[in-house]
Amino acid sequence: MAYFEELPNILHPSLLPNQSKVEQRILVKNIFKRSKLRTDIDQAITAFNFYNIKEGMRPDILAEKLYNNSELDWVILTSNNIINIRNQWPLDHNDLYAYMLEKYGSDQNIAGIHHYETKKIVDEYNRTIMSAGLKVDADFTFQYKTFNNLIVNVNPVVAVTNYQYETKLNDEKRRIRVLKPQFLNTFLSEHREIMSYGSSSDFISRKVKGTYNPRISGV
Repeated sequence: MAYFEELPNILHPSLLPNQSKVEQRILVKNIFKRSKLRTDIDQAITAFNFYNIKEGMRPDILAEKLYNNSELDWVILTSNNIINIRNQWPLDHNDLYAYMLEKYGSDQNIAGIHHYETKKIVDEYNRTIMSAGLKVDADFTFQYKTFNNLIVNVNPVVAVTNYQYETKLNDEKRRIRVLKPQFLNTFLSEHREIMSYGSSSDFISRKVKGTYNPRISGV
């Protein structure tokens, strides 16, 4: 069940130069028609498993592994609201490097500092008094008092390179949720229902509807 095969059609006025009649139409896919997970399934924790995408794992490979059908890759994308694979699916090492090189221009710039972050600081009782990962200036300092009323000044700052920043963003995309196989048939049935047209003035069939033809005057 390839995704585009399930898209309904539109009889659209032909704009081809060799058309013989103004009312001539062509059948095209309605790419604006889109389905999503049913709300109760989408919000049900028990309907999903979490999955960590490994290096080089594509949506179609994962769909084959989970559902025994590589053409159900769109189910995985829909489950995670992924529309643009290039921006929302994790890149493999070579593609990530190519992306960085295009974005930053050179290896030297890739190794440059993107920003500074705090590192974790704990007191003598192992209590966290400064969380890690807060964006700060390079000269940020922090002061705290010990149990013995000693004042401690620290500079809990680490530099984060462009490489580290982009790698972290890419790795965060690796954890996705996947619909459990027992819910698959329910989703596919509802997807087909959503992709079907209801009664309207443009209705031709559940898979085809017409559109307004600006070439034909209503006068």
